Amino acid sequence: MSRRIEAIVKSDLLIWARESAGFTKEDTAHRLGIKLQRLEDWEDGASRPTIKQLRRLGQLYKRPIAVFYLDEKPTDFQPLRDFRRIPGGIGFQQPVQLNFEIRQAIYRRQVALNLIEDLYGESPGFEHEISITDDPEKVGNKIRSILKVDAEKQKKASGKYGAFNLWRAAIESVGVLVFQSTGVDVTEMRGFSINEFSLPVILLNGADTPNGRVFTLLHEFAHIMLKEGGICDLNEDYDLPPENRRIEVFCNHVAGAALIPERDLLNDDTVIRRSDVNDWSDDELFALAKRFKVSVEVVLRRLLICGLTTKPFYKTKRNGFRKKYEMIGGQPKKGFAPPDTMAISRAGRAFVKLVLDSYYQEKITSSDLSDYLEIRLKHLPKVEDKIMSKPVRFGGLF
Repeated sequence: MSRRIEAIVKSDLLIWARESAGFTKEDTAHRLGIKLQRLEDWEDGASRPTIKQLRRLGQLYKRPIAVFYLDEKPTDFQPLRDFRRIPGGIGFQQPVQLNFEIRQAIYRRQVALNLIEDLYGESPGFEHEISITDDPEKVGNKIRSILKVDAEKQKKASGKYGAFNLWRAAIESVGVLVFQSTGVDVTEMRGFSINEFSLPVILLNGADTPNGRVFTLLHEFAHIMLKEGGICDLNEDYDLPPENRRIEVFCNHVAGAALIPERDLLNDDTVIRRSDVNDWSDDELFALAKRFKVSVEVVLRRLLICGLTTKPFYKTKRNGFRKKYEMIGGQPKKGFAPPDTMAISRAGRAFVKLVLDSYYQEKITSSDLSDYLEIRLKHLPKVEDKIMSKPVRFGGLF
């Protein structure tokens, strides 16, 4: 009979790990297949879990087992401002997977800060700033200038992910880390941003459409320039507090202006030929969306803002396209990405390049590399091939 080996851990660390991961006692007990009383005994200090049970707790909470042996609770992340929350909501709690993705983004940022310090000595600062009182159209043009994305580059972006890769690389080049989540429903989060002077972070929902991610990317970049990070879903229709709504409307306007500058829209052949702004055909809307590499909803919004359509037409068309989008979004995804592609997609080319450089210069071990990129070493050659195949720019460091 095997000997029962108890894990000598503090009960308050068990409570902290569960609560910071977003689990209730009941949910934890159910997922572990144990009685609620046993979990309560562990957290009250009346008994202890075994080493095997502790490992299962670590897997559930997505925490390394070593964290349970700390002398005291670590200082965890502060909840991000939630721009989706309905005022007066009681008992709001982040969904477990979203909670984990926030922790993961903060962890990766800290890893990047440490690696940059070892390699370069100092992290780049993000000094670009805007105000909520600025003209959103001018801010959109300013962003294009900062990111060095012009009409020609936008036009050349091809393929399903061409525009997304263009804008993501441009934003990473100015020192912003861009990550992607997995396993989070789009209704819970389209994206979030962490505003910091060194290495601000944007996290996008990998379940969103490529064009949807492009708009979220620019929306969150506007948040960072406002010095207002938080969790967003870009929906202005929620009953938001006035200040939150004002920020969301502003960031939506800025994102649209950056993607479709007013001058470019007004000079487009499709727009020039139009005489009736009340009735844009689907073919015309899709043609504009294809030209600017954006969603049809972004086109509709820009037509409205630029005085090229009416609010009733905009609302009718937008609602119709949203219903189609929801139907498509609810369908199961086909196929899967190989591990090397997934690692780069989640962490971003800039972060992956930073990890690889640290590994080549023997600042980190192969075990560290595997941990930071969440990939087995056998997939490393393919990751290297994809990263080294074209230049990666990040904050003036490389």
